Amino acid sequence: MTDIVSADWVADNSERLRIVDVRDGWEYDAMAHLPGAVSIPFDRFRTGSDDSEGMLPSTGEWTDLLSENGIDADSDVVAYDDHHGVFAARFLVTAELLGHDPGKLHLLDGDFSSWQLEHPTSNETPEVASTDYSVEPPESTPLVGADRVAAAEDDPDAVVVDTRDESEYAAGHIPGAVLLDWRELVDDETRGLLPRDAALSVLESAGIVPGKRVVLYCNTARRISHTYVVLRHLGFPDVEFYEGSLTEWEAQNRPLESRGPDA
Repeated sequence: MTDIVSADWVADNSERLRIVDVRDGWEYDAMAHLPGAVSIPFDRFRTGSDDSEGMLPSTGEWTDLLSENGIDADSDVVAYDDHHGVFAARFLVTAELLGHDPGKLHLLDGDFSSWQLEHPTSNETPEVASTDYSVEPPESTPLVGADRVAAAEDDPDAVVVDTRDESEYAAGHIPGAVLLDWRELVDDETRGLLPRDAALSVLESAGIVPGKRVVLYCNTARRISHTYVVLRHLGFPDVEFYEGSLTEWEAQNRPLESRGPDA
């Protein structure tokens, strides 16, 4: 499974890692980056097409992108951004959903800020040899469709989780969904994941516990990527990922509830 790693861990293992910076290209160039990191801005893998689900890139687009950046099927990949990890998590979840071994995927805890505190940065763009990136589609993925999400409302062993903010939730959410703003699992000061016990407490207070099937959604599947990585990192065994999220749900004219989390 994708794990969450410290800046020190990345420094200690950098020789064997492919490091991916998903910030905007100008940030990579003007604000420096981790030594050896390649630049794959968020909009390069956030396309959506007729032959892919939701906002996922097509297999061909993804294969070309990773190949040109020197990543192969056996690469250990660590990704980072400067937004608490939400964009980097989307990169890593995309890799998992399209077939990369999740055990070789890592999210930098505390984003670029944690690296800057104690480690050197670089303004040099590394020269990487292109690869022939190729992975087999996974036999199963956490992806679920709208019918599976709708059925969870009446399943006492399932919980549907809206990872948007409170105002978005109040304006309209999938019936029966609980609110968990993805940022509640992030420490504002460190920009990284809350300590384990604190994170589990936040989740439990929302009714999200390891014994339940957890179904995640937001608007376009970006924010749920971070929550998915966190839950899997914390050991939640059954986490489902509604890639279509509210964009698809509304396009299918499915019902919404409009109320606050405490109503």
